[in-house]
Amino acid sequence: MELKEKLLSSFMVFENKVDIDTYVHDVRTDAIKTFEEKGFPSKKEEAWKYTSLNKILKEDYSVFPKQENAIEYRDVKKYFIYDIDSYKIVFIDGKYSSHLSQTTHDGMDVCLMSAALSKPKYRLVIEHYFNKAATKDSLPALNTAFSSEGAYIHIPKNKLVEKPIQIIHFSTGNESATMLQPRNLIVVEENSHVQIIERHQSLTDNSVLTNSVTEIFAKKRAIVDYYKIQNDNSNASLIDNTFLKQKQESVCSVHTFAFGGKLTRNNLNFYQEGQRIDSILKGVTILGNKQHVDHNTLVHHIEPNCESHQDYKGIFGENSTGVFNGKIIVEKEAQKTNAFQSNNNILISDKATINTKPQLEIFADDVKCSHGCTIGQLDESAMFYMRSRGIPEKEAKALLMYAFSNDVMSSVKIPELKQRITKIIANKLGVNLGFDL
Repeated sequence: MELKEKLLSSFMVFENKVDIDTYVHDVRTDAIKTFEEKGFPSKKEEAWKYTSLNKILKEDYSVFPKQENAIEYRDVKKYFIYDIDSYKIVFIDGKYSSHLSQTTHDGMDVCLMSAALSKPKYRLVIEHYFNKAATKDSLPALNTAFSSEGAYIHIPKNKLVEKPIQIIHFSTGNESATMLQPRNLIVVEENSHVQIIERHQSLTDNSVLTNSVTEIFAKKRAIVDYYKIQNDNSNASLIDNTFLKQKQESVCSVHTFAFGGKLTRNNLNFYQEGQRIDSILKGVTILGNKQHVDHNTLVHHIEPNCESHQDYKGIFGENSTGVFNGKIIVEKEAQKTNAFQSNNNILISDKATINTKPQLEIFADDVKCSHGCTIGQLDESAMFYMRSRGIPEKEAKALLMYAFSNDVMSSVKIPELKQRITKIIANKLGVNLGFDL
């Protein structure tokens, strides 16, 4: 049985297992109809021209893991940013792990999506926000149809969340192949500030396909800093769909660090619904072997006097493949927009591939918009300068590549996270950089 048919036949079983109200039931029913009509995306679609899902869809994925697998903290400590105090929402094979988590309802809600979807006290928030930012594309619709668990974060007005929130999804390999569909809903009310770190991590070499959806709503003058760490095993694939709606004077930043996995597709969509909004999208990608990472971004400028800044850096070795497809839309009403988009890439192997397509659609006439991309190799003159001063070739290459990505690293606001990313980059480059930033 093909995966699409398997998912469609499993939907009724899923609906009978979960405790939901009428509103959520109707949303899910509409979503599964959308997926049934559209199916999985193919390379015939312009947005998926350079990314094929055919190989990963051939696996016989288990849609509902049959048993839970306990994990001890000492075995997974390295995947946490453990040297900071933080809230933690941890899932094992799609199920909540209470002994690894630290949630709260003290002045805010940092808890579970399953509770929000099923308990009456969350009804108003769910009906106002759930599935209101996600598009009707096939993969977000598939996630909506099967959404039952993930992180639910609601930060009230005038709240500075004093410690970061970590959302971590572990896959243990209980099944030979597993499909997970986590759903996150994050609402940050007026004048509030939160920092969130997200990671999906497979603990075995068994195949896992994660189709994730995160909806983020930033209200007036809210500040949201979101960090994604993607450094998974070679048989793990991730399709990450993130949607952000921003209101007046809000500032939202998403940093994506893509270092591993079989196939990773990041769909990142910003919608600016107010004036004096700032949207920041940054990423560092370092790949080798036959890894494939595809960044697909959209920033939709709807009202005047707003800004957006995109800066993606890629380093590609061996037989890896990178894709960047970034779009900026500036509506006629969005005068005084300042939009910047940059995608710079280094190929350190003759067999590596990068496909990049920055796009601007501008309907306003009083704007400052720029975009550009570069594809090249390491600067030979800089290499010669460093080698002439006694720096070995391997370390010289690593320093140049780290300097290349430093524009993104310098904007990370959590020092401990910056140190961790620095170490991951050094490991990917095969050197000891000898410093923390």
